Amino acid sequence: MSKREIIPGIHTVSALLNHQPERAHSLWLEQNKHNTRIDALVQQARSLGIAVQSVQRNKLDQLCEGTQHQGIAVSCSSTTLLDEHRLCDQLQNPDTPPLLLVLDEVSDPHNFGACLRSADAAGVDAVIIPQRNSAPLTPVVHKTASGATIHLPLVKTANLSRFIDAVKKLGIWVYGAAGEATDSIYSANLTHPTAIIMGAEGQGLRRLTQERCDQLYSLPMLGDVESLNVSVATGIFLFEAVRQRSR
Repeated sequence: MSKREIIPGIHTVSALLNHQPERAHSLWLEQNKHNTRIDALVQQARSLGIAVQSVQRNKLDQLCEGTQHQGIAVSCSSTTLLDEHRLCDQLQNPDTPPLLLVLDEVSDPHNFGACLRSADAAGVDAVIIPQRNSAPLTPVVHKTASGATIHLPLVKTANLSRFIDAVKKLGIWVYGAAGEATDSIYSANLTHPTAIIMGAEGQGLRRLTQERCDQLYSLPMLGDVESLNVSVATGIFLFEAVRQRSR
């Protein structure tokens, strides 16, 4: 039997049923939980031939690893990841300058999910993560991402440094976020093909990753705090690219 995932939450379940209903195996519903949105999802699932199971809240809590499931979740086949070589093929003749997000060993599921949500909102073409030391696609990630894991191409690479070298050969500029960088992200030109790399919580970008970046940029910090949460910083970096590209 293929590996399955649990996707919790009204918005995320809706995204799956609307865009990838073939992945769904069963819908899990908290007993006596009813509202307009949940009832509509139950009706939609039944019309698609998806089994609906009513369970106690503690059972749903257990399935969803304690995340805020809002009384509903779907059991589905695991998320299909895009092969890195196929992504590179797609990047060779793009219609518009690509925007990639690379997460260098972001291991906290809430941060990972929030980064994916920002990436989807910013129209990122793909998110790339290393196979090791990155948060897996847990119910917490799916819920925090609020549907982004359904829409957004995700790529896992066994060798992040090699992947960076490969996209640079395709004409993509690689910019890393680093608190110690002297140049502000607001001085960068993000209108051309760009990959933005964000580092892990606490340690930031690994040395080998930094060495492969074309340029390192920071956020101007005007208060007493020394850094921002990686998901917050990711949103700022990505939407600076959106701002520049919309002019």
